[in-house]
Amino acid sequence: MSKKVAVYRKEHFNAAHRLYNPAWDMAKNDAVFGKCNNPSFHGHNYELVVKVIGVPDPETGYVMDMKILSDLIRDHVLEKFDHKNLNLDTEYFKTLNPTAENICLVIYELLRAQIGPQLELQVRLYETERNFVEYPA
Repeated sequence: MSKKVAVYRKEHFNAAHRLYNPAWDMAKNDAVFGKCNNPSFHGHNYELVVKVIGVPDPETGYVMDMKILSDLIRDHVLEKFDHKNLNLDTEYFKTLNPTAENICLVIYELLRAQIGPQLELQVRLYETERNFVEYPA
């Protein structure tokens, strides 16, 4: 029986966003999203932790080469989100509210497409030091 091991890569990016529902009036958006509904946007220093689980390769001993994982995160996440306004500068959040939950789901899908199906993937996104989301839960 092969034993699975989890490897982690931690990254950081800065991004601005606004939480609002365009179908609602400003009063309802303010009631639901509070300061996060600021029409001038607000920003976060996001911490991203990517977890990959699998059986170490018998030839290399790696679950996944961490340099490759780092490059995938850089190319498919950081290049798209770092120092961006998520609502205005990315295709992903033109119609999807950029909550931490939705950002995490988008990052998962971007990376899942790049990582072999034999490996399990989990994404944890810290929006603040105290608030974070994880997918799959």
